Amino acid sequence: MTASQQGRREDVAFVMRAADFAARRHAAQHRKGSAREPYVNHLAEVASLLAEAAREPDAALVAAGWLHDTLEDTPTDRAELERLFGPAVADLVAEVTDDKSLPKAERKRRQVETAPRKSAGARAIKIADKTSNLRSLAASPPEGWERKRIADYVDWAEEVVAGCRGTNAALESLFDRAAAEVRGTL
Repeated sequence: MTASQQGRREDVAFVMRAADFAARRHAAQHRKGSAREPYVNHLAEVASLLAEAAREPDAALVAAGWLHDTLEDTPTDRAELERLFGPAVADLVAEVTDDKSLPKAERKRRQVETAPRKSAGARAIKIADKTSNLRSLAASPPEGWERKRIADYVDWAEEVVAGCRGTNAALESLFDRAAAEVRGTL
């Protein structure tokens, strides 16, 4: 096996360890949509968007895509992520993690405000996350979400992504298509 093949093998194994960890930590969680999809589907989609839109392979970014909600939504802490996946991944996940002790409106405001100052990797994760969320809204809106609430979510997602633009044109295009698709259902 060449050094290049060994490196690719290690990258694939690293991403798969992140996928396994995320799937186990989010095992009991479901999306809010009426289909109640397993939450791991969202994580897989975010990681897939990052992998497919990458200009060059980036195992740490794809792993962080799998793990992006672990600090927010599971009993995982940053030290554990750093021990298992290294500081680059732990830093990316921490950078995209909302402070759940704050009210939802404040968390949303901060996402808009801080998006332009995030690292390129964190901005890419934000775009992929919002794209996945919009696709889910189009396919399976949460029960009880009226048109206005869906439109408000799309408006907010567009504000967050506006601060991330210039990061990855392919991801931005996928986000724009997802936003247009949701708006087409309203």
